[in-house]
Amino acid sequence: MTHPIIIDTDPGQDDAVAIMMALASPELEVLGITAVAGNVPLALTELNARKICELAGKPDVKVFAGAIRPILCNLVTAEHVHGKTGLDGPILPEPKMQLQKQHAVDFIVDTLMERPAGTVTLCTLGPLTNIALALIKEPRISSRIKRIVAMGGGFFEGGNITPAAEFNIYVDPHAARLVLDAGIPFTLIPLDCTHQALTTKARVEKFRTMKNNSGPAVALMMDFFERFDVEKYGTDGGPLHDPCVIAWLLRPELFTSRDVNVVVECESQLTMGMTIVDWWRVTDRKPNATVCRGINSDGFFDLLTERLAKLA
Repeated sequence: MTHPIIIDTDPGQDDAVAIMMALASPELEVLGITAVAGNVPLALTELNARKICELAGKPDVKVFAGAIRPILCNLVTAEHVHGKTGLDGPILPEPKMQLQKQHAVDFIVDTLMERPAGTVTLCTLGPLTNIALALIKEPRISSRIKRIVAMGGGFFEGGNITPAAEFNIYVDPHAARLVLDAGIPFTLIPLDCTHQALTTKARVEKFRTMKNNSGPAVALMMDFFERFDVEKYGTDGGPLHDPCVIAWLLRPELFTSRDVNVVVECESQLTMGMTIVDWWRVTDRKPNATVCRGINSDGFFDLLTERLAKLA
């Protein structure tokens, strides 16, 4: 029996790897991929999502374009990390598969209302704008979502776009607050966890030597993507954030976590987008998220390598 998911994403090299990992996993049924503005503008994120599906040999996956900007803030992008295309590294051909005409928010709402309640998981790899807009348009979906598994935030590790905030939450903090407050089962995979999943040279070489198109392309993506974090953090390789979301669905035992309360700061300009994680439970606020703090990085990369090798 497969686990139906919707992937909401702003590709991004690490998003690309996460999408390919999901498409290579027979346990998961990817109902659709919804693009949001984030790492690069929407016109590029929806294009990149289609390129990735074709690279993975899965051109039948439906891709939908969603929110062009955050709910209240001006759009902040991350070309300084991902390059001008968002997928700098390999040269990928223009996709032949067409973008779906339906808006991503409508697809999310319709799918959740049509499918049995508690069966569809939302895998969010970027800002939470599309999910928040779907909840605003049809509040009844909050009780129909099985779980949201999100890459975002940071607490002891701090931020990566400001000293206090991680990029995905910072881009649309109001959306993140709305989604976290909706009472939906929520797993948050923050920088504290993803910064342990490093693309070392040995790990990247395993992608480079794969006998398919996807592996070598991923190696080229990592060659470009990791340079920013290697320089910033002084580590052997950069953190591979978004595939942790898919890995958590497939192998939750690879992660250590705690059920705690998370609040998103939306008022202070200094700490806008900060995720205030009550890790030590010093308040009486009820837990609203399972927050991951640790990952078995060897197990994670073994799983990722095994899955990507299966692609055509």
